[in-house]
Amino acid sequence: MTMRADETSPAGTAGAGCPGPCSSPPSANPFNRRQFLARTGNGFGLLALASLLEGEARGGPPARKGPAEASPLAPKAPHFAPKAKRCIFLFMTGGPSHIDMYDPKPVLNRLDGEPLPPSFGKIHSQFLESNPLCMGSHRRWGKYGECGMDMSDLVPHMHGHADEIALVRSCVADSVIHAPAMYQMTTGRIFMGHPSLGSWAVYGLGSESQELPAYVVMTQPQGTPEGGAPCWGAGYLPAHYQGTLFRSGPAPIVNLRPAAGMSPAGQRKLLDLLRSMNEQDLDPADTELSARIATYELAYRMQSAAPEAVDISAESTLTRSMYGLDDPNTAEFGMRCLLARRLVERGVRFVQLYSGGGPVAWQWDAHDDIDANHEKMCGLTDRPVGALLADLKRTGLLDETLVVWGGEFGRTPVRQKGGRGRDHNATGFTMWMAGGGVRGGTIVGATDEIGMNAVSDRAHVNDIHATILHLMGLDHTRLTFLHGGRDERLTDVAGRVLEGLLA
Repeated sequence: MTMRADETSPAGTAGAGCPGPCSSPPSANPFNRRQFLARTGNGFGLLALASLLEGEARGGPPARKGPAEASPLAPKAPHFAPKAKRCIFLFMTGGPSHIDMYDPKPVLNRLDGEPLPPSFGKIHSQFLESNPLCMGSHRRWGKYGECGMDMSDLVPHMHGHADEIALVRSCVADSVIHAPAMYQMTTGRIFMGHPSLGSWAVYGLGSESQELPAYVVMTQPQGTPEGGAPCWGAGYLPAHYQGTLFRSGPAPIVNLRPAAGMSPAGQRKLLDLLRSMNEQDLDPADTELSARIATYELAYRMQSAAPEAVDISAESTLTRSMYGLDDPNTAEFGMRCLLARRLVERGVRFVQLYSGGGPVAWQWDAHDDIDANHEKMCGLTDRPVGALLADLKRTGLLDETLVVWGGEFGRTPVRQKGGRGRDHNATGFTMWMAGGGVRGGTIVGATDEIGMNAVSDRAHVNDIHATILHLMGLDHTRLTFLHGGRDERLTDVAGRVLEGLLA
């Protein structure tokens, strides 16, 4: 077991007050606590103590001194100079079809209606019948930008951003079941209970704002994704790092206003009393209570900062129209995209914004009719997403803001149950990134001729996470947390940075 630089070995003189573990001078109390732990149980007591001490953040030391240093969300120095200071993850719940949006397959079109050739191997999906038939894309395709990037007519508002995004066409996940795949895409593992990507980012970097949550989550108003709250939970990290859920509508944060008749001075006095009572017997290991205390303080500060952050009255008519707030189809998702820009503009470190959730009719889960489903979902999101990129670029935020788009997996190149739908496909699908540190107009990796399997520059979820952390100045192998006797990390024991998409 290694000791941190700020700790003293139990055999040293600084920590124990003696020249060695067995040479303390005679006294009425010959063993101090550290010596007792070192000697009893062959030193296992000291190992337990070191384990508790080791549970502190390793993302880096606080970047500034002063009162904010005591806050677990105080800014911390990254491992190296970051390209992106903040991240917006646009999560398309249900699995968008790469074959119909960003990865054209002429060979698949020629095979339309024919049995899947055995040379492509077996499809690992969920609901397919035996001997499925190939289904080509019915979309119109074109090449856009100076890079000549292929995109379909489903995403017309992305055509103008071809030179700003990097397509990763060779993404791979480990499950074709929605919830496990969502857990993996958001936490790195297919089982719930591990910290989410946003939690790891805030754990490593802290927050630029002490008046707003460091990690904000905005879900589809029709319901949450199948994976639910574990997709943005802190897992075994201290509870301070979990995502804060913003709701749709004019008041995204409920119960933020003080009670009627409560003055700011009276509220401050009440919070001080509550804090003193909570801290009387506070166990340092009780992160839930510590987080609750910190939440009360954050909520107090948010009463002045949050209403301004979510108030779009100062936004121009042109900006509102750009996000589609004047169109019932795009207004809801457009509002969330606009709020995402306003939040990162004010120092929020990580925003996770879900498209899709609740009933299957409000997800990208196109089992029955791929065209009808994706025309609806793209109709809700394409204009706002294009506006978000344009607005971030206009305000100068895109250079330091990483935008990630994708779902938990893609769709199959064969039709489902003889219809016009596609089943889940985790062996080859597309995501894209834009903004801080990303080489725009780039295509990383490829799938085979029908879009079923990644065949070059395979990008597993661990690799995607390693790349996101790298762009934010964090080495995924060094961002660890001791849990259950093991140094846990977002990427488990795998992960490589996708060098091809770095600027």
